[in-house]
Amino acid sequence: MSIVLKYEKAFEEGDVETLAEVLHDDFTFTPHVGDTVMRKADVLAFAGNDMVRSENNRILYENDEIGVAHGIAHFSNGSTSEAVLSFLRFKDGKIISIETGATPLSDDYKLIGSE
Repeated sequence: MSIVLKYEKAFEEGDVETLAEVLHDDFTFTPHVGDTVMRKADVLAFAGNDMVRSENNRILYENDEIGVAHGIAHFSNGSTSEAVLSFLRFKDGKIISIETGATPLSDDYKLIGSE
């Protein structure tokens, strides 16, 4: 299974044990909002808590060094949904860093083929 797919599945399911295996001990997450950099423990605490729900996740590219993924994120705080692009770097077969960029979507967005 790809590293990106394993991460996405574990995060959505709140599988902290698998997340801990897939994230490098020196892991950093630089989200597209705020001036925060999260560490491994932060992501483990955040996983599976329904604050963020995603759909239509897809891996655009992955090799032994990097991964690029795209999906739609919905936030429980009522903010608009966002199209999120994630760039992941790997080290020692684990995710060492993730950075995201996002585009807010209107409340009535439709995905191609979702009619």
